[in-house]
Amino acid sequence: MNMMSMTKRLGDRRMCLAIPMRIVDVNGHIACCEAKGVRREVSLTLLDGQNVAVGDHVLVHVGYALQTISAADARATWDLFDEIAAVLDHADA
Repeated sequence: MNMMSMTKRLGDRRMCLAIPMRIVDVNGHIACCEAKGVRREVSLTLLDGQNVAVGDHVLVHVGYALQTISAADARATWDLFDEIAAVLDHADA
């Protein structure tokens, strides 16, 4: 289950999420970031003053990197998202 279908399934219980993504390219204040095979262009403007590099992980919300996070925290967050998706899939079975 992808994030969009998970959001639709939650109905009125929706909330805003920041998605952990790995930086794969940096060009000034714009980065190409990847998560679960999906790539997005992300603004680094809100991280002004922080040095980010290819391989770093960031939390992304509405196209903006909000903060850097560790690879372990990114992995743990995706593990939780996967658990939520599994519970929702099981509820439909």
